Amino acid sequence: MPKREEALTLLKAYNGDALVTHGLAVEGTMRYFAKKAGEDEETWGIAGLLHDLDYEKYPDQHCHKTVEIMREKGYSEEIIRAIMSHGFGICTDVEPLSQMEKTLYAVDELTGLITACALVRPSRSVMDLELSSVKKKFKDLRFAAGASREVIQKGADMLSVSLDELITDVIAAMREIAPTLGLELKN
Repeated sequence: MPKREEALTLLKAYNGDALVTHGLAVEGTMRYFAKKAGEDEETWGIAGLLHDLDYEKYPDQHCHKTVEIMREKGYSEEIIRAIMSHGFGICTDVEPLSQMEKTLYAVDELTGLITACALVRPSRSVMDLELSSVKKKFKDLRFAAGASREVIQKGADMLSVSLDELITDVIAAMREIAPTLGLELKN
């Protein structure tokens, strides 16, 4: 199976900066959850990094084109299925079943919402972002309207955790990689 650096190069070949940064956010979050669950951080991380591989160039074939690209590049069926399942009910009928699949489904939209919440703060950082701020923005459906609250809630339900716990964990995960995302505290 290709390594992380090859996966990042592949992601960059198909996407611009915004989707690469989103991929890095989801990758870091997936690694955080894998570590917490005692699972393989590399597998979970690559699934997170490449989950939107085809989105920019092939939006009408989202998830489906990724399967073709990733099989050609030698990625595991476990990662490919996880990526397909993150589009469950939106662009695929592949239901998230494994812990990795449920986690990817749950954190994808939430990393986008948390990034948006951080960027409207005076600090433009995730380092001082609190649960209460995210919850307030979560209720405002006009804010970061592209981040589906329904999918986020469904993901929390799939993982059998509260929305508060999921948000808190994703904030913590994103803090660990804040400099990579440009969301660290700046002087």
